[in-house]
Amino acid sequence: MQGEGKVLYVSGEESAEQVKIRADRLGINNENILFLGETDIELIENHILEIKPKLVIIDSIQTMYSDEISSAAGTVSQVREITARIMRICKGNDITTIIIGHVTKEGNIAGPRVLEHMVDTVLYIEGERYFSYRILRSVKNRFGSTNEIGMFEMQNEGMVEITNPSSVLISEREDNPSGSVIVASMEGTRPLLIELQALTTPTVFGLPRRTANGIDYNRLTLLVAVLEKKAGLQLGSQDIYLNVVSGIHITEPAVDLGMIIAVASSFKNIAIEKNTVVIGEVGLTGEVRAVNLIDKRLKEAEKLGFKICIIPESNKKLLKEKYKLDIIGVRTVNEAMKAAGLK
Repeated sequence: MQGEGKVLYVSGEESAEQVKIRADRLGINNENILFLGETDIELIENHILEIKPKLVIIDSIQTMYSDEISSAAGTVSQVREITARIMRICKGNDITTIIIGHVTKEGNIAGPRVLEHMVDTVLYIEGERYFSYRILRSVKNRFGSTNEIGMFEMQNEGMVEITNPSSVLISEREDNPSGSVIVASMEGTRPLLIELQALTTPTVFGLPRRTANGIDYNRLTLLVAVLEKKAGLQLGSQDIYLNVVSGIHITEPAVDLGMIIAVASSFKNIAIEKNTVVIGEVGLTGEVRAVNLIDKRLKEAEKLGFKICIIPESNKKLLKEKYKLDIIGVRTVNEAMKAAGLK
């Protein structure tokens, strides 16, 4: 930020000494970055008007308070009033402002929902405790597209951008075990190649277990039922575990076919060709349905050196570009399993 104006970092969470220690560790030494350890909004407003920074960071909104409101800091009335006052002063003086908020155990911003409606952009930083990867996800943006992501790795010098997330997410896939499949998921307009791993084992209890990590549990049970009904796999006596590698969470239905193939591969103990990517949504009748942005998914697979792509037949018919890929179009789950070498 040198030469581009001053930055005011307002913290109600940590003292100046704590912030200085972290700044030294990250190698931050810039006279334009100013620190204010304060929670009183009246004093904060005075400093903003006096300094006239280009950027203000409030950490966090739940710690700020106003004497004009009798309730404690972090309550609905306090958060709503503080946010409104910060917006008035910063928009009136053309100051970019970042407001940091706590999240609940469910992953939602703590406090009143009106907080999300008041601001122009809402960004979530997502990540698992035991993984170094962090995803910055846009869920609201008045000046651009939503559901875009940026992927970072937490290192000693802070969060470092990962320019090619797909290569990182599949980098440790050296051998070719059964139950492992690569799928192409879209995060906003960015395609990500992600590894799915499935494990089926005979249950030792009367009721088989279904466990999903990084994927919707209900979607897994639904697709297992499709496998049993339409593909004839006897999974009623099998515990089934499905995991999305690297702690990524996937919600889009375009990975359905990959989940089907991964479970069938583990159950039959047959490995899928290593250079294969599986794309497609699966319906309850076992049909493989078209997905959006198929060209971007195929280009990502081609860029990373994959050779085979199993995709919905309806998508294959509409392809206009030529790819250095063996593209196999399938209409049903049974056709997909045959294309994957499982039948």
